[in-house]
Amino acid sequence: MKLFADGADMAGIQEMYANPMIRGFTTNPTLMNKVGITDYEAFGRQVLAAVPDRPVSLEVFADDFDEMKAQATEIATWGDNVNIKIPVTNTKGEFSGPLIKSLSEAGVSLNLTAIMTLDQVRAVTENLSEDTPAIISVFAGRIADTGIDPMPFMSECLKIISARPKAELLWASPRELLNIFQADDIGCHIITATNDVLKKLSLVGKGLSEYSLETVQMFYDDAVAAGYKINTKKA
Repeated sequence: MKLFADGADMAGIQEMYANPMIRGFTTNPTLMNKVGITDYEAFGRQVLAAVPDRPVSLEVFADDFDEMKAQATEIATWGDNVNIKIPVTNTKGEFSGPLIKSLSEAGVSLNLTAIMTLDQVRAVTENLSEDTPAIISVFAGRIADTGIDPMPFMSECLKIISARPKAELLWASPRELLNIFQADDIGCHIITATNDVLKKLSLVGKGLSEYSLETVQMFYDDAVAAGYKINTKKA
């Protein structure tokens, strides 16, 4: 399974690019807005310059399908390693199928995003060209937030997309490091995670007794640093 880094902080992107375990990068307008990015194109080109040899997913942000197509066509010219993120619907709930079909048949590598139902997975798969690589991003973390176990759900997604051998299933929005192992266990092709989740990889295999003691030490050190006091010698 491939690990992708998800974020919009250039320092974090460069840090993860130095890690050979990271095989690609994703971002989105929400992450970009959170870190104060105002020039979309300048940022996109900067990321592609910093990451010239691994997949980078950049998202369209129009709500009109014609404008989405224009944006996708332009972004695709920024680098050979770019995947164009197309949301499964626009904000009106209208399915992006005709746009997906048009771009995929034109040879544009897509990342279909914000997917959360099996019907959406089926519909997206049906509109993909058999000859063009694509990523199908299913938001397993958000599915889990609703109380649904994402593992059988994602396993079913793998069966559906097998009709398109060049399509890869991406486990999106993981909440914890365990999700990486869960995604790998079911045979997911890719998982994308933020830097704070990926940095926990150093904890894999750590002794739990040692980790427990470190946690106790952290609580103690923080209480001392804060200067907390309780008067235990009351009359």
